[in-house]
Amino acid sequence: MTRDDITKLILRTSMRDRAAFDLLYKHTCAKLFGVCLRILGDRGEAEEALQEVYVKIWTKADRYAASQLSPISWLVAIARNHSIDLIRARRPPTVDLAAAGDIADTTPWAEELLIESDQRASLARCIDNLSKDKAAAVRGAYQEGVSYAELAKRHNVPLNTMRTWLRRSLIQLRASVEQ
Repeated sequence: MTRDDITKLILRTSMRDRAAFDLLYKHTCAKLFGVCLRILGDRGEAEEALQEVYVKIWTKADRYAASQLSPISWLVAIARNHSIDLIRARRPPTVDLAAAGDIADTTPWAEELLIESDQRASLARCIDNLSKDKAAAVRGAYQEGVSYAELAKRHNVPLNTMRTWLRRSLIQLRASVEQ
């Protein structure tokens, strides 16, 4: 079927000629179904969309002459736009931007980060003021998560001695940090 033949069928369809509409359907349905199927990705949904596309063609055929498109391009545009509309209708509605203000930002403020950094540096200086063995034990227990028994083995001291070291070191650190 030539371009002119399809144009004539569309023009006759605009005058509510059912026979012309039937011929238009027979000659163009495969192409328009392919467009719907490619966009929608589901055969059943594409078949339903195709029916709706031809309803639109029946009701809008009188607008074809003003479009100045080739007849098949005009038909494909209707099928494409309808399929895209169906995809858009599937998506959940977007959230109003005003509601976004109610979502809390959990990231710390720059001031909080600076304070935390200063506190870490202060604590590191206080730990460095302890003896070398006790500082290593405090870092092992409280920064690395090493058990008291493992620390006692590392430093070659009895377990109760390690507990005493850590308890006394924490008391010293508390006093040092409070100054």
